Amino acid sequence: MRYIPGALFVSALVFAVQPVSAADVQAGEAKFKQLCATCHGPTGQGDGPAAAGLNPQPRDLSDPEWQESVDDEFIRKVTAEGGAAVGLAPTMTAFGHALSDEDLDNVVAYIRSLAD
Repeated sequence: MRYIPGALFVSALVFAVQPVSAADVQAGEAKFKQLCATCHGPTGQGDGPAAAGLNPQPRDLSDPEWQESVDDEFIRKVTAEGGAAVGLAPTMTAFGHALSDEDLDNVVAYIRSLAD
């Protein structure tokens, strides 16, 4: 095997700038539809089949104004720990028991895609 000066450095640099894990919007959509769509609706507009019986009504996650008002960590915390964890409606269920860290990243990415 021949040694090429700088090749190891370049390989390490290319590896270092690759994202550790990119969020998968499609996987997030699948989890969202499995766990969240009952209340938030399949496209996050707060119009799921259970929404009519909830007070307050589920948030419209596709609202660009709301999207701009929150960061990813907030969405992640509400999804994992439930509404009561951040002073919102206790009817917003915590799903941390059902979602891995990767799943949470994917769900957040899907929710962010709803405002597009």
